[in-house]
Amino acid sequence: MTTATDRRSLVTCEAAGEHFALDVASVERVLRYAPPRHLPNSAEWLRGVIAVGDRLVPVLDLRERLGLAGETPTERSRVLVVRLEDGPVGFIVDAVHEVTAVDATAVEEAPAVYRGLAKEFVQGIVRRGEGLSILLDAARLVTSTERIAMRAVVAQEGRDDR
Repeated sequence: MTTATDRRSLVTCEAAGEHFALDVASVERVLRYAPPRHLPNSAEWLRGVIAVGDRLVPVLDLRERLGLAGETPTERSRVLVVRLEDGPVGFIVDAVHEVTAVDATAVEEAPAVYRGLAKEFVQGIVRRGEGLSILLDAARLVTSTERIAMRAVVAQEGRDDR
């Protein structure tokens, strides 16, 4: 008999034709894509910020983060707001498919490199029928140095808005 502890809930999404998954506990919300507000003097990899409630959330493009081919956002594009230990970060994805539960046994250890992605970003590979999804480690998608840079830019933007 399968118990709730034998299952993992995942949010599945797509970027550059690849299928990805994130643990549902790390995803705060899914938003329709709207262009983030560009921040002057920010790092090239930081697309800008969006307002989520009373907070400014930095936004990155998941394709760029993973070294995949970029595309212009479409009607299907979304921003996944992911909870990190020091605050939320938004990731632009091409589409969000579903929230699904899988047996823990469906998650396999990731090889050192999978489809060109470094293992540092990959928590495992999820098999679902004939399909595979790359289970991302949300906490490792942004380095501590990048988090510090994002927070400084967002804090400055918050002061400039007053």
